[in-house]
Amino acid sequence: MQSRIMLAGIAVAIATASSVAYCKTAEPSIAPLSMQLTRSGETLLNGHKAQAAIDQFETALAVDPRNTRAYIGIARSYEMLGLPGRAVKFYREALAIDPNDLTALSEQGEAYMARGAVALAKDNLARIRKLCQSECQNAVTLAAAIEKGPPATVTAAAEKPAPKIN
Repeated sequence: MQSRIMLAGIAVAIATASSVAYCKTAEPSIAPLSMQLTRSGETLLNGHKAQAAIDQFETALAVDPRNTRAYIGIARSYEMLGLPGRAVKFYREALAIDPNDLTALSEQGEAYMARGAVALAKDNLARIRKLCQSECQNAVTLAAAIEKGPPATVTAAAEKPAPKIN
């Protein structure tokens, strides 16, 4: 009787272990030095030292180019510098590694809005809602940015007629 109970316990343990392995995300293991450099870059960014932060994030990527947090950090740095177009590029790099990264999708959508690319921001919002399968914080944040609309300077530039070419 005890051997049957023990066998049942072993079977449950094996099934649990295999289901845990099956559910594990596809996120690659990032080199510890790359993560350390990324944390250093995030600290610099929090101190409003965007250019120094970019240097740290780029070094982190030289150590491990699969580090999506470093790409997101570079994108945030460029946004802090007022360059949302550059930010979009680095969010795209993060999404090439992990297409389901909700942070990258949401923040890229906000960068699209800063450039006046409302349709692209709405595409990101639709993707986030599909991934979340309900209204998650990333969707709420991006929806609020879309509702607010693009900055007035972008809207004014879009309304300005194109110069005539003779």
